[in-house]
Amino acid sequence: MTILDICEWLETTPIAVLIQESAYGFPILVGIHILGISLSAGTLLWADLRLLGASLRGYQLAEVYRGLAPWFLTGFGVMIISGAVLFTAFATSAYGNVYFRIKTVAIVLAGVNALIFHMAARREANRSAPATATPMIARISGLTSIALWAVVIVAGRMMSYTMFSSP
Repeated sequence: MTILDICEWLETTPIAVLIQESAYGFPILVGIHILGISLSAGTLLWADLRLLGASLRGYQLAEVYRGLAPWFLTGFGVMIISGAVLFTAFATSAYGNVYFRIKTVAIVLAGVNALIFHMAARREANRSAPATATPMIARISGLTSIALWAVVIVAGRMMSYTMFSSP
């Protein structure tokens, strides 16, 4: 069984058929997906800007992160679940779309960046006092996060313009 066979099977599942055939299922699900991205990337941006020293400099990183984490994690959960359901409904089109692949790679790299930050840079960044320069590794992590989430968003929009157009 190939990946394409799995994609074709996914498109025949009841949830996929519901999204494909419902007059409002697809637009509602896309709206939920965009709201999830907005909540996740929008609140994560503030933490990343704090890492860069561009905003919220009067607060320690740990304070900013604790305050924003529930919001961006909730948004991330909504984004992942709604994205998975959207993928299920249009799996073969998505699988063959270059922007879907770019988006998927960028999401994985954003996760790796977050993991590296939490393992290597977070302790050091949390020790720095408010209004002091954030350690270089933390600034690199923040800038990388902003760049990767921008790629995710742009690639997602490009998918909308290229997946459903006729060749």
